[in-house]
Amino acid sequence: MRLAILGGGGFRVPLVHRALLTGGDVTELVLHDVDAGRLAAVERVLAEQAAGAPAAPRVRTTTDLATALSDVDFVFSAVRVGGLRGRQLDERIAHEHGVLGQETVGAGGIAYGLRTVPVAVALARTIAELAPRAWVINFTNPAGMVTEAMSAHLGGRVLGICDSPVGLCRRVARALGIDAATAWFDYAGLNHLGWLRAVRVGGEDVLPRLLADTDALESFEEGKLFGAAWLRALGSIPNEYLHCYYFPHRNAESRGAFLLEQQRGFYAEPSLASWERTRLEREATYMAETRKGERDAEDLDGGGYEKVALALMRALARGERTTLILNVRNGSALPGVPGDAVVEVPCVVDANGAHPIAAEPLADHALGLVTAVKAVERATIEAAATGSRDAAVRAFALHPLVGAVPVARRLLDAYVAAHPELSYLA
Repeated sequence: MRLAILGGGGFRVPLVHRALLTGGDVTELVLHDVDAGRLAAVERVLAEQAAGAPAAPRVRTTTDLATALSDVDFVFSAVRVGGLRGRQLDERIAHEHGVLGQETVGAGGIAYGLRTVPVAVALARTIAELAPRAWVINFTNPAGMVTEAMSAHLGGRVLGICDSPVGLCRRVARALGIDAATAWFDYAGLNHLGWLRAVRVGGEDVLPRLLADTDALESFEEGKLFGAAWLRALGSIPNEYLHCYYFPHRNAESRGAFLLEQQRGFYAEPSLASWERTRLEREATYMAETRKGERDAEDLDGGGYEKVALALMRALARGERTTLILNVRNGSALPGVPGDAVVEVPCVVDANGAHPIAAEPLADHALGLVTAVKAVERATIEAAATGSRDAAVRAFALHPLVGAVPVARRLLDAYVAAHPELSYLA
């Protein structure tokens, strides 16, 4: 089986390769990137990882997209338009205009989407032409928005993934003292905007037991982040990114600036050891501005994006049914959300694709937020598709964390001036 990773010079690629070493399904891994230097750095790390591993796939690198897509079975899309420098600018500009600066939430997420959607759509069109039978697994953020834009050209053959829901479910299972494999997790919403509403074991919802136990509830990341009192008031456990909405703040430092400097060191002298050191520091400092205390050791090992992606790939390739929380077209699964909108919900996956499981309606407060943010995503996609400044201003102004037309206009002007990729909105 042949797998291509678009954005193959990216820092997370060794996580995928590490997981592949024990799989055996993938015989060839093709890394595509527009930066040959980054590709060479990652190729060196993968060669060290593969030493002595009998099931290691053959690795090839290319800067030619058509070569990467030739006779491919799966495509992982993990591009970062504008690089970490772009993220740094997104976060800094938002901060300068008095709103949250975060990669995927609020103004930063809209700016990232305006840069990324045109590239993602071009990739989707090329994949549809050159590799129409390939399954596309989208890692690229903002994952829900990008997956929705790509689905206009790839239909159900593009599926978006995120490690936040699986990490939340794993931590809740640990706090409850249950085996996650035996539980049903009722999770629903959008990417970086979802809620865990029930945990059923043998037909019983055991989440109320956790919500009633303050010590257990505040023993893991989301409990520490939101506090037991607020989680009990909600009656659910939100995705960690909802902290941006429930406890809004302006970040004093740019995560993008930190990662840019950190990864410069890795790419200057790439090795497996330097990659691992950099990775651990990256994981340990994740959301440090809002998290209370250090991250649990189990959350530092990775096992997020790459394990979800490989579980998805194996289910599609082997036809072995499994259940995963994915970003997919809604259909009729989540009431109150348009059928062609991409949502993040549990899906049954088999050789025919991912099938979203019918869910209970969201609570009013959650549906209101989902509806507002989905309107922002769709306005961003419209702006990227048509070059409409009105649609771009609407995306910024309607976001709950921006919420003012004058600020929206100033943000758009600042982002267009800072990013060459946004010249189509000038």
